[in-house]
Amino acid sequence: MIRFVKELFFLIILISFTQASAQTELKSKVVDFMNYQPIESASIYLENTTIGTVSNADGNFILNVPESKVNDTLVISSIGYKSFRSAVKDFDASMDVFLEEDMASLDEVILIAETRPKTGNDIVLRAIEELPDNLPEQPYLQKGFLRHKERNKKEYKWLIESALTLYDSSYASGASDNLKINVDENRKSYDLREVDSLFVYSSYLRNTSSNFVMKSKELRRDTIETSSLTKAIKWNDERVNGLSGLFKGRLNLVRNSNLSKALLGENMLKGHQFRLDTVLVDNGRKLYKIEITKGDDYVGLNTKQIYNEGFEPHGWLYIYWDTYAIKKIEYDLVAASDKQKRRSKSLLGTLNNHKLVITYTEYQGKMYPNYLYYETPKLVNAGDRSSDRLTKTEAERKKEREEQFYYTVQEILFTEVIQDPEAIAEALQKPWSDDIFVQRPYNKEFWKNYNVLLESEEEEKLIQDLSKRATLYKE
Repeated sequence: MIRFVKELFFLIILISFTQASAQTELKSKVVDFMNYQPIESASIYLENTTIGTVSNADGNFILNVPESKVNDTLVISSIGYKSFRSAVKDFDASMDVFLEEDMASLDEVILIAETRPKTGNDIVLRAIEELPDNLPEQPYLQKGFLRHKERNKKEYKWLIESALTLYDSSYASGASDNLKINVDENRKSYDLREVDSLFVYSSYLRNTSSNFVMKSKELRRDTIETSSLTKAIKWNDERVNGLSGLFKGRLNLVRNSNLSKALLGENMLKGHQFRLDTVLVDNGRKLYKIEITKGDDYVGLNTKQIYNEGFEPHGWLYIYWDTYAIKKIEYDLVAASDKQKRRSKSLLGTLNNHKLVITYTEYQGKMYPNYLYYETPKLVNAGDRSSDRLTKTEAERKKEREEQFYYTVQEILFTEVIQDPEAIAEALQKPWSDDIFVQRPYNKEFWKNYNVLLESEEEEKLIQDLSKRATLYKE
């Protein structure tokens, strides 16, 4: 009898766990109704929740929905299109989702709204003024997924995928002390930097050792311990585009607009001008589309140990007409000063030094980060820069350029928002680390129902090739 009771107890627990962890997988493609082209970065989410994802470069997406939410409404939207809506249980994953264009009349909005700001500059200034009302004022946690990849024009050099937790005490608080990022799990960790790693290693020693004089070309990989090389790689990524710098620094344009010398701070019109382009529609709501152009002065990031001055901004801002909440930012920093142009073209192979996209989702009347894309070129010692390259064929020079210039891309998808004070307090008691290089055993159960960004077809091919090679961590 006792044995029967025990078995029944464990059976009940098992059934409860299975029901709690059961998921409905939604997988489809978002397409433009008029031209049949895929729509990238469309928002796919459950209405009145933060459960969602975005479509990839091919328009494809995958979303795991808890069984408790199968009666909820699935919304698929993209700025400038009419939204698609369906109950989760009725969604037909065998069919592509076609979205039709949807635009508002700019003239109508301007004429009716006599008391509203009418220029791009005034609208953006108003949006910055409204940030205290539109951004969360209470502490919260967010769960997210990171895909951090480095590649040249031919192949991936390394890739790390991680599950993240973000803590933010509020918009009003300083990010350096009141915003934290923790890496919860790693799913993929391919680290294959070889040629450029030697350059990173020499830079690391030059900046951390007072008596280092060796040049990178004199280094040999077989004389360097893997642990030392990994430490140098980590140092380089943290100073350029690490998670901490990305979230706590000036490139977190909206969250950190209250920092000193913020890019969208009180003096932003010196380096930026904003032109009202048109009015679009997003999920039935009007929003301004505003072009970001250069101002009278150059934009600088003042990055420690890196020359990072002399840029001009380009891009777009999307701001809701009714609340002035910022929905989306597309922001590029392009080399503009003579010195920055020469440096960027020679060392990086491009004038576009920083490409940033941030989208926000509204939840309970506040705007939370939803998706972040950051791309930046990377200085590496690859390719032949000697005078004998003049004797090479055009095909050889093209191959060299494809292999010489690297860039890093970070994509972050945020899903669940946690506002419960007890859950937040409990999370803050644990150690926090934004180190994506920490090695962890693969946790299959954790990833089974965790929402991730779906790879594009190109990414799948490159990742398959990458996974066949060795990794520094396995040496």
